[in-house]
Amino acid sequence: MRESFKSKIIEVCNKKIETKGSNVGLSFYAFFANKNDDPELLMEVAQWWILTNKLDHFEKAVKIKKMLE
Repeated sequence: MRESFKSKIIEVCNKKIETKGSNVGLSFYAFFANKNDDPELLMEVAQWWILTNKLDHFEKAVKIKKMLE
């Protein structure tokens, strides 16, 4: 996964944890706008999430953040 997007995921996780608490869950769709304007990046993240790491649809934001740090 692109390093620049890893930073964005960590930023989104931090914001969600700050507003919703450490128990908040996210899907990989949380890191994208509702408009699919970069299908290659979406598939790159989906592959990392589903195929590489075998994550469930929703995972704790703290877990995702820790995996990327």
